[in-house]
Formats: sequence, structure tokens, C-alpha cells
Amino acid sequence: MELNYKRTFLVGLAFFSICAFWQMYDNIIPLILKNTFALGDTVSGFIMSLDNILALFLMPLFGTLSDRVGRRMPFIVLGTAGAVLFSILLPIFDRPGALIPFIIIMGLLLIAMGTYRSPAVALMPDLTPKPLRSKANAIINLMGALGNVYTILAIMLLVVEPENGRPNYFPLFLAVAGLMALAILVLSLTIREKALRISDPEEEAAPSPEPKAAPLAAPVRRSLFLILSSVALWYMGYNAVTTAFTKYAEVVWGQGVGQASTCLLISTVGAVLSYIPIGILSSRIGRKKVVLLGAALLALCFGAGAIAAADFSVSLYIIFALVGFAWAAINVNSYPMVVEISKSSSIGKYTGYYYTFSMAAQIITPILSGALLEHVGYFTLFPYAALCVACSFVTMLLTRHGDNRPPRTGHLEAFADADL
Repeated sequence: MELNYKRTFLVGLAFFSICAFWQMYDNIIPLILKNTFALGDTVSGFIMSLDNILALFLMPLFGTLSDRVGRRMPFIVLGTAGAVLFSILLPIFDRPGALIPFIIIMGLLLIAMGTYRSPAVALMPDLTPKPLRSKANAIINLMGALGNVYTILAIMLLVVEPENGRPNYFPLFLAVAGLMALAILVLSLTIREKALRISDPEEEAAPSPEPKAAPLAAPVRRSLFLILSSVALWYMGYNAVTTAFTKYAEVVWGQGVGQASTCLLISTVGAVLSYIPIGILSSRIGRKKVVLLGAALLALCFGAGAIAAADFSVSLYIIFALVGFAWAAINVNSYPMVVEISKSSSIGKYTGYYYTFSMAAQIITPILSGALLEHVGYFTLFPYAALCVACSFVTMLLTRHGDNRPPRTGHLEAFADADL
């Protein structure tokens, strides 16, 4: 059984475009809220959580809806079209006194993004047998990391810090919107999802004797909850850093967005270099062990960041490179662990579960960490992140299902009901 790498790279174009957008959103919107509209960190943190509040409802809904329709591409194409339009409109309202129209356009943009992320992510397991999903997810995450790199480079090249006044972000938004449109155009022209799903003999060979609505056994349900709790906890830690890091660089180091973007770029490059080796390693020793390694390393890196980031130093480059590796180890395996428990007919629904917990975490963490930044001090950022990730290590340690196991019989049936 071999992974179709070309097909997986093409499927990854959807995640590529999504990650390019969110890298821009997380880096630039906090600066606009602070510098253009003069909002405090707590209010800004609440506004930054709006995308996750919307996604908390939209992603499970559209994941389940795409299961019932039996197609993912219509959601991906229409959602991207809306996101491209509103991405171009949003920076037009980046001016004092335009907060209300800015928030309205931003809300429409977030709705558009929320309608298609679950269908886009579910497309990979639709076309990939269970034992190969960690390898495939490594490719998908590699594509996402390349989207991050594109946006970080675009920020560095297109966002000019003027001596007096505010930067013009329109060229950046236009560059990201153009990339999103191009990526989904290529995806829609090269992937015929219905035909590929039907003709995939490995996926069709997996028997499903249980009724679709049959509940999970109690031990499996407990493991699913522990996996999803782990997802929430490490997203609380990681998202706190990525969302606030541009502001951290301004306040603590007195640096602009470029210095923070360099650290984030190094982290992303570290992840890019790690995804494929981690996918291979996960298929050999199991997903859970690799996730535990990643969670332990990420907690240590954030703990070290609490000391090293007090002043800018070269050691931060090493820390952020290791953060990239650790996050890759977690991300390659966490989503496959969730859909390992699902049936083929419920992949979209379980994808929705995954994003319900990750988005719930990202609703809480900008508000909580933002309050700590504003009322206690910016020094709390890295200790907060380290504590959250350390807790995720504990919950993952208690998980007993969702792992992958090497085939022993040579038959796909050995995988069909794994962990169920």
C-alpha cells in the first residue's frame, strides 16, 4: 500500500491557501486593531477570537453537511470565492473612524472561511486509507507550512514601515487573495473527488458492518475525548504565542513586524523540514509516541522562551526552529488520530469535532492571554503557553485509541476496525 503523493499534494492546495490566509490574519489584524483603532489587548483579544467563535458552529455544520452531500469541492470553491472578495475589501477600511465597517467586512470574511475549512481538510482522508493518513497529513501540513512561508515573505517584502503614519496593507491582502484563488483553481481542475473516492479500492474495501449511528464503545469514546482535550490544550498554548507575538516584539523588544516575522519564518521552516520525516517516523513507531515527543519538546521550548525572549537574542532562532519541529510532530498525527476513530461516512463530522475543540481553545486563549498581557505583563506569554502544552502531554498520555499499527497480516482488513 503506497501513498499517492501527487494526489495528496494537489489536495493540499486547499490547506495551503487556508494557512496563507490565517498567517496574514493572525499577524496583521492585531496590529490594525491596536495601531489604527487604538483598542486594548483584552478587547483586541476578544475580536481576534471571533473567527473561532464562528468556526465553532460553522465547521461542524459544514463538515457534516458535506458528508451528507457527498461532495467537498462545492464548499471549497464557493467559500474561497467569498474569502477572496472580502480579503480585498477589508484593508480599504483600515483607517481611523472606520471600525464598524471594518468589523462587518471582517465578519463576512470569517463566515466565508468557516464554511469550507472542514470540507477542505476532510478531502484528504476521503482519498487516503487509514494506515497512510499520517504520511498524507504530513504532506498536507507541509503544504500549509509553505502557505505560511509565502505570507511571511509577503509581509517582509510588501509591508513597509513608514517613518510617519501607518503601513499600507492592501498589497499584502491582494497577494494572499490572489494566491488563494489560484490554488483553488488548480485544485478544482485536477481533483475529481467523487470519481477518486469511488475508485479507491483500499477505502472501499474497509467493511462497515455497524449501523452508521451506532455509538462508540465507552473506552473509545473516552480516548476520543482525551485526544480532543489534548488538541484544545496545545492550541491554547501555541495560538497564544502566534497571535500575540507581533505585539510582543513591539512592546518588549521595540521592534516592528519584520523582527517577529523572522522568528515565525524560522519556526515555519523548521516545520517544513520536519513534516516528511515525522510522517515516516509516525508510520513506524506510532502516532501517539511522536505526539508525546512533540508536546514535551514544545512545552520545553516555550519554557525556555520565557527566559530567552526577555530580550532579543540569537538563541530565539534555535528555540523557534525547535518549536517548528515540535508543532509538526503534533500536527501531523493529531487529526489522523481523530478520524482513525471515524467511519468513511462520518469523516466530515469527526473533522468538525476536531475543529470544535481546537477553535474553542482559540476562543479562550486570546482573551485569557490578552488579559494577562494587559493586566499582568507581557512576560506571562511564554509561561502561559508552556503550562497549556504541558497539560496536553498528560491528557495524550492517557489516550488508548486512535494510534496506527503496522500491518501484520498483509490484508487491509487488519486496519478496518482498528481501535473501534
